[in-house]
Amino acid sequence: MKILAIDDQKLVLIPLEIRLKELGYEVVTETNALTGIALFSSFQPDLVIVDLNMPIVSGMEVVKHIRNIKKSTTPIMILSGNTDDSMIIQGFDLGINDYMKKPLSLLEVCARVKRLIGAPEAKNKDINYKGVIIQQRCVGVVIPCYNEEKRLLSNQFTNFIEKNSGYHLCFVNDGSKDKTLEVLNNLRKGREEFITVYNCEKNGGKGEAVRQGMLHMAKKEDLDYIGFLDADLSTDLSDFDDLVSTIENSDYKIVSGSRISRMGANINKESAREIISLTINFIIRKILSMDFKDTQCGAKIFKKDVIEISFGEKFVTQWIFDVEIFRRITLHFGLKKAKQILCEKPLKRWVHTDGSKLSMKDSVKIIGQLGQIAWFYNKKKQIKKD
Repeated sequence: MKILAIDDQKLVLIPLEIRLKELGYEVVTETNALTGIALFSSFQPDLVIVDLNMPIVSGMEVVKHIRNIKKSTTPIMILSGNTDDSMIIQGFDLGINDYMKKPLSLLEVCARVKRLIGAPEAKNKDINYKGVIIQQRCVGVVIPCYNEEKRLLSNQFTNFIEKNSGYHLCFVNDGSKDKTLEVLNNLRKGREEFITVYNCEKNGGKGEAVRQGMLHMAKKEDLDYIGFLDADLSTDLSDFDDLVSTIENSDYKIVSGSRISRMGANINKESAREIISLTINFIIRKILSMDFKDTQCGAKIFKKDVIEISFGEKFVTQWIFDVEIFRRITLHFGLKKAKQILCEKPLKRWVHTDGSKLSMKDSVKIIGQLGQIAWFYNKKKQIKKD
């Protein structure tokens, strides 16, 4: 039994292809709708699975080609994030056999495939798909790593991408002196479609590592959003996914996690570090003219159209590049617009992890770097006015 699956986002197709092949189906996938249309004639599938929202040629055009031009009765299943009732009705009027809205369970997809075309004789009849989700968006996550050989929680990263389709992790090795690069390359083996290792030979600091990773991931056309996350997972991946859901269902262009604004949440932090952080944050709010409670949380997600604005140029400072990102946004869009497109999302959980790179002495130095930011971007603002 043959299945043709067409979706412009490869990250969505990969887990679907793997699971269906394990069940015994012969599966061909395609990210280009025009090529998919050509494959329909040559491959002659028993079932077509297609997404609606694709560039150039939509999934509905694929349906029209099969039903109106080819006059074929081959079963068609639509998997789409499009919840427009008129589109759903149009699909059924054209003769589709099933319509499933993303995000959805892979277990349900497989069950509906079996209902439509039956189940082949497979060796792997007892495969467990429970908990695997096909998302309606694809997300790139940059994780900067410096000497993380002993702290990297590899299993948490791999378990997450196995359960959540649509995520591509980019680990940036920031000139580590230990075996971090070796650990990352081993982590990537067998997961090349979901994990990238970007190697910086020299240590440039967290800000530069994040910047390089964000610009690298921005080149991937199938990603809808790109963000960054600390390697120690002080903000875990499920909380990061909440940030993604916020930006996905809003007009925000940047959503930043906040460790402070969630009262009563599970936020654990050393008291001395907390006092210094609150002092620094007061200064930051004055520089940005915005009531941000926590600019320095290492979990942020961006729409692709602000990546170049935020990361195109090197940062002035080493540690508080987050402040520079927000300052760049206010310079580009103006303060009023910036307040509308920036969102601070309270985290449900955040735990300070032992082994963080910033010492108490470093924290004090940040105040001097804030002065650098204020001077540099005020000068830039003046040049822009002139």
